[in-house]
Amino acid sequence: MKSAASPHLTGGLNTLVISGRVDAERAELTPRGELVHGCADVLARTLAELPATITRVDLDMGRVHFMDSAGLQFLDVLSDYGRGRATTVTTTNWNGQPRRILELAGLDTTDPLRPAPHAPAPAASSAVALERAERLHLLQSEVEQLRQAIASRPVIDQARGILMATHGCTSDQAWHILRETSQLSNTKLRDVAAAVTASAESDGPPPPPELRTALNKALARRHHG
Repeated sequence: MKSAASPHLTGGLNTLVISGRVDAERAELTPRGELVHGCADVLARTLAELPATITRVDLDMGRVHFMDSAGLQFLDVLSDYGRGRATTVTTTNWNGQPRRILELAGLDTTDPLRPAPHAPAPAASSAVALERAERLHLLQSEVEQLRQAIASRPVIDQARGILMATHGCTSDQAWHILRETSQLSNTKLRDVAAAVTASAESDGPPPPPELRTALNKALARRHHG
């Protein structure tokens, strides 16, 4: 006999909420949000609340829109739960950026918990471990680049607005000026934008000489382009 459905099993962090339906033997869970720091703890609490009679847990990952390396810990918690309780656990419907992370980690994007059809030979174990470490490094690098891009956007948008107001250029032209200044001065785009923004404030410091020179060259090219 089925038990009553539980509409919200866990909701500890704003970044991840897990809802679902549970009966005597099966739990259907739907995580929503991001698999970032703390997600494994949220999942562990959810699994701890499931009845001891559960023999299958299915997770629909379609509403997870962002994942960093903490998502691998999320998968580890699921895997440990399945092994410890002799329970079938699946995670399906991965898409978007989380699916890309699974690809970089060398996992099955259909269901990363699915066991490999053939275990690696002992002699190849070190090579497999090395490949996994390299993939994890790529994963972490890509996620960090994405985080930096998200964090940099406000100051870059401010700098574009300043250039548009000061030099009468369009938004696209302001973007190209910032990017060219970054290339000419060998300075990160975010640092260029921060310098432009700071210099526009009352009593704000002017950009460093090499940055100012590069900015003037980029502006001159726009006027003569």
